[in-house]
Amino acid sequence: MNGLVVTTIGVGAALCSMASFVPQAMKIIREHDATGVSVRTYLITVVGFALWCAYGVLLKSWPLVGSNFVCLTMSALILVLKMKTASSKARAAS
Repeated sequence: MNGLVVTTIGVGAALCSMASFVPQAMKIIREHDATGVSVRTYLITVVGFALWCAYGVLLKSWPLVGSNFVCLTMSALILVLKMKTASSKARAAS
């Protein structure tokens, strides 16, 4: 297959993966509410992206590391926001 086609598909996949977390993060930030976010799901997602980053480092595939690091950062942000809003609501309830 043509190298340009392969690269274009890879770049498109990386951009979609990275951008997929933005709407969720913006919604949590805007509404100060993360009740619909699953902690277990985001824990698994964060671990998965950390493993993808490690895999990329071992392969010395810096595009793989870079795109997965952005995804790791975004998913970790959502996880932190979920935990922060949950603890704020717990304090407000007591």
